[in-house]
Amino acid sequence: MRKALLTVILAVAPTASLAGTVDLSGWTVNNYDSGGSIPGNWVVQGTENDTVFQTQNSYPTVFFESGSNAQGTSLSGSITVETTQDDDYIGFVLGYQDGEFDSSSADFWLIDWKQIDQTISEGTAFEGLALSHVNGDLAGSSLAYGGMWGRTESVTEVQRAANLGDTGWSDNSTYTFDLIFTEYLIQVLVDGVVELSYTSDEHGSLFTDGAFGFFNSSQPSVRYAGITEDVVDPPNAIPLPAGFPLLLAGLGAL
Repeated sequence: MRKALLTVILAVAPTASLAGTVDLSGWTVNNYDSGGSIPGNWVVQGTENDTVFQTQNSYPTVFFESGSNAQGTSLSGSITVETTQDDDYIGFVLGYQDGEFDSSSADFWLIDWKQIDQTISEGTAFEGLALSHVNGDLAGSSLAYGGMWGRTESVTEVQRAANLGDTGWSDNSTYTFDLIFTEYLIQVLVDGVVELSYTSDEHGSLFTDGAFGFFNSSQPSVRYAGITEDVVDPPNAIPLPAGFPLLLAGLGAL
């Protein structure tokens, strides 16, 4: 009986193969542009091109692999803000397609981390790590910037992090991250701790596919380093069923 239960556990738990280094030299930049906006400046570094440094205090900017589909994979590495200047957004995008910063029908996921609360004309940005769904028109003159800053227009916040939801990042501190993205699951680990875990059941439909990417808004000197990618097996891993804790309890009793 114990062997049978162990087989069930292994069957439903997502696993991964050996991670491989990601060569970022062919990745692409998209910048929010309202005319005169400051663009991001993404500089690929490292002997294996597995590190990128964003130097500018820019408007929203994304660095991603154009044309790729990231569902069924995980992305890992570290993130560091290497300055004491500014206090704004760092993070990631999932399911991103080239040109969505200026699309009338954008549909991707934004994971961002703000250092402190801040109110400007576009709204209030709150300290902490959160997941938002970008879904709709970003083609207007201020929709991308204002929406991502204050969660307005076509940007809807759906979950705040379990431990870092109201805790900002620290200057000159390095954090490890792991992003898992399937059509059923978005999961984010920071320093090995699950901070965000959001399923397509909560979303109401399967997540659309697209690229992993790195995201900055109004924050210079951000380094994403040692980037690796892995295959999640099964590629469409599903969250554990509601009765699974009872199954584990029964295994413990046996």
